[in-house]
This record gives sequence, C-alpha cells and structure tokens, in this order.
Amino acid sequence: MKKTFKILIIVAFSLIISCGEDTVDYVGLGTVTGRVVMAKSFEPIANAKVSLSPSNNTVFSDADGYFIMENVEEGEYSVSATKEGYLTTFEAATVTANLEINVIFEMEIETALNRPPTTPNLVTPTDGIEEQEISVELIWESTDPEEDPITYRIEIKNDYNNEIIEVQDLTDTTYVVSDLRYGTKYFWQVAANDDINPEVLSTVSTFKTKVNPENRYFYVKKADNNNNIIYSSGYNEDDDTQENEIQLTTEDQNSWRPRKNQASNLIAFLRTANNETHLFTMNQDGSNASQVTSAVSVTGYNLNEIDYAWASNGDRLIYSHYDKLYLINKDGSGLRKIYQTSDGSFITECDWSNDESLIALKTNDITGYNVSIFTIDISGNIIDTVLSGINGAAGGLNISINNKLLLYTYDISEYQNSNNRQLDTHIFVYDFAAASVTDISTGKDDGTNDLDPRFSPNEADVIFVNTSNDGISTKSIYKMGVGDNNDRTLLFTSAVMPDWE
Repeated sequence: MKKTFKILIIVAFSLIISCGEDTVDYVGLGTVTGRVVMAKSFEPIANAKVSLSPSNNTVFSDADGYFIMENVEEGEYSVSATKEGYLTTFEAATVTANLEINVIFEMEIETALNRPPTTPNLVTPTDGIEEQEISVELIWESTDPEEDPITYRIEIKNDYNNEIIEVQDLTDTTYVVSDLRYGTKYFWQVAANDDINPEVLSTVSTFKTKVNPENRYFYVKKADNNNNIIYSSGYNEDDDTQENEIQLTTEDQNSWRPRKNQASNLIAFLRTANNETHLFTMNQDGSNASQVTSAVSVTGYNLNEIDYAWASNGDRLIYSHYDKLYLINKDGSGLRKIYQTSDGSFITECDWSNDESLIALKTNDITGYNVSIFTIDISGNIIDTVLSGINGAAGGLNISINNKLLLYTYDISEYQNSNNRQLDTHIFVYDFAAASVTDISTGKDDGTNDLDPRFSPNEADVIFVNTSNDGISTKSIYKMGVGDNNDRTLLFTSAVMPDWE
C-alpha cells in the first residue's frame, strides 16, 4: 500500500512539471539605437527625451544627438522624441530579440507649422495714379492666420535717381511719406513679417507726383551741418502766405546764391567742389546739376557776398576771380578774361544788363572796404562811377531791365571794423541819366540792415534781406515798393540770398 502511494505521488509531480513547461513562454530582448537631428539641416539635437510606448523606457540624446536603449523586450513600439522648442516627433519600431533597430528623428522647431501673414494688399494710392501731392499717404492690408503681431517694412524708389526711402518696424498699415519730388514716378512695396516666417512681399505699385509748380522765388537756408541749401517757393499774395516750398539742393553739399535765367530755364548757383567754389547750373526742380567752371574758380573776398550774372539769353555767365572778371559759356567752354582792376582790388559783385551793353561791378580791398561801384562796357571801358571814396560797406548790385536804374546797398553809418559789421545799411536806387540817388529804406527799423536787393520782375518792387545789425539774429526776406509806397511785406523767414524771376 505504501509502495502504491509513492508511485502516485511521483506521477502527480511529473504531471505538474509537465504542465508548467507548457504555459511559460520565453521573451527575447533587443536594442533600440538612433539619433535626433534637426529637420533639413540635420544638425544634432542634444538632451532630447526619447521614450518607448507602451513600455515607458526613457533615455536622452547625447551631445551628438545619439541615444541607445538596451534590453528592450521584443515587440511593436511607438518611439517619441521631445524637447522644448521643437515639435514632438513619433516613429514606429519593431524590436526583435538579439537584434538592433535604428531610429532617426528629424525634429522641426515648434513654429514650423506656423503660417506667414497674408501678402500685403496695396490699397492707396491706386496703382498707376498721377498728379499726387508731394506728401502721400500709403495704405495697405495684411492679416496673420495665427493672429501673430505683424511688423511692416516699406521701400520706395523713383525714376529720377538711386535714392531709396526705407521705413522699418511699422505696426500700422498706413504711413505718410513727405518731401517727395515734383513730376517724379515712385515705386513702392510693403513687406510683412511675423518674426517667425520669412517676410512676405507685396507686389510693386506706382504713383506719380504732380508737375513742379512754377515757383518764382529762390533763396538759401542754413542746414544743421552749416551747409547752405537752395529752395524755391511760391507766394500767395491774396492771403500773404508761402506755398509750395521745394528743396532744390541737398544738405550734404554747400550750395548758395541761386540765379534763375528765364531764357534757358536754368538756375545757376555757387557750390563747393574739391575745396574750391565753382559755378553750377541745374533745372528748376533741382535735377541735372552740372558744373560750369573748372580751370578758374569763383573766388575773392567773402564767398557769401560774391555774386555773378547771366547773359539775358542764358548762354553765358560772368564771374570774378580776385581782381579779374571772366566770361564763360554755360557748358563750361569759351572761358576768357574780359576785365581786370587796375589797382588790384577784388571784384566781389557784378551784374549784366539785359541788352549786354552794361556791366556793374563792386570792388573792395582785402579788408572788404575801400568800396567802389561803377559800370563798364563789354570791352572793359569804365562808363559811370556810382560810389567811390567812401567809408563803410556797400554792395547788392542789380541793373533794371531798361538800363536806367541800379540798385545797391550802403551802410550810411560809415562804420568799419575787422569783422565787416554793418550798422545801418540802406537800399539805394541810382538813376544813370540824372546821376541821382534815392534812399528807399525809409521804413527800415533802427538797428537793422537792408541787404541783397533785387528788382521784382515788373520792377515795381524790391525783394531784399532785413536783419538786426548784431550779426547773429535771424535773417528774413521782405519785399517793398520802389516808389512812394515803401510798405514792407515779410515773405520768407530764416532765408537769405533772394532771387525773384
């Protein structure tokens, strides 16, 4: 009986062992390796978190972007790579026992799916429109799909020169561009940027400014860098207001003493070039500046007082070089000396009559005094002596169109000092036929000087500069009548060297 029981126990134990071997499966182990890199550039991404799902095994990529997971049970997995600033990337992986599987993650920055702003739509001014003012409001439209903040950049070119106007970091969809040139075609384009995507460019739109108004006044103002700038302007006599002021020269060049010639429709002026002063001409809108003199410069005593003159038909000019007077064609050819002072005194100012028979000259010594004002013919013969043997400063020559009158200025105080300060300068009209002089500065305020007079086109008025005799106060341009009515009208403030054509 005991023997039979032992046999039953052995058989039962064998059955139990046999059943255990049938229910336990063997699980193989594999390895997952790989690398995390940036999409497109394939630069390594360090410290990216690489995870297996559903096992939740986690490792981090090394400095070169590589990672390894060992002893991973065989099976199907989803492998993810995550890092702040990047979009999470997923890859499928099948792990096989005793084998290595390689997974590459190409991660994109977290804004990779961000969409750029819409292409800016240029609304105003209408493409191709003309007759625009020289101050134009630009209007455009653009939106961002994710409502990201948009900044705009405007670029404006023209068909006149290589100047480019660029305005950066705008947040509004409007911008007023000012001080444009008259009669010029402009091309403008807007770029929109959300600081995530590359900027989006609009199409190019065009507009054209209205034709340059026929401004009749020309004058000079000082720039912040102390250079002289030439302007033209109109003046509305109905309400005594300035209008259509146009800057003709730039502040990076020293340009002064404008003189308009109606026959040639050109403006002559003086400009510093290569450390010398030379005559130039330009169109009425300031374009096409062309140097006239080269071999013999314009020079003498006090460049701010030196003046020159056109021939009435606009083909030639006369100018001074110390004690010599030269004639030159407007294209720079035909230079010749037509007069030289007998005593070596400097020729500071000149004017040329409409019929070219008469030239008025003002000469002075090296101190600016010992002034003489006289006239010569084109051959250099002296005709009339208007002023000589006096103390004090004088100047401001302008011959009337019929050769009968000569404008000039003279400091009646006869004051002289090393700075050539003038204390009480008046405007006079000299009558050649009567050899008489009339003081037309009867309404001048005490302690001021009247300077740089020019006849108006109809010669009923005179345009001139008035300023305090302290030498540092504001200079302004006025007009007054030549006859009995000497009422003064302020035309332009902080302006000098007037011309009225």
